[in-house]
Amino acid sequence: MNRMVDMERKVTKFGNSLGITMTDALKQIGLNQGDSVLIEVNQSTGEIIIKKSTKVALPNGISEDFMDTLSNVIDEYDQTLRGLKDR
Repeated sequence: MNRMVDMERKVTKFGNSLGITMTDALKQIGLNQGDSVLIEVNQSTGEIIIKKSTKVALPNGISEDFMDTLSNVIDEYDQTLRGLKDR
């Protein structure tokens, strides 16, 4: 079941950085200390989306540069690829 949970927090200073605590929210999506996350920022709506990062080991012969290039192409042509999928 997917449900949204509202949590209100105050922005505080952590050293030279600003931050918020959200241990409960991170636990709800299975994040622990040391895990990697993906962060999407939508300036027009003021939304920040945090997603658990899923790391995969690359097969032999596939470089990280190739995967970066592939990711850029997918991002650039996302709508076109989605349109092809629905044909």
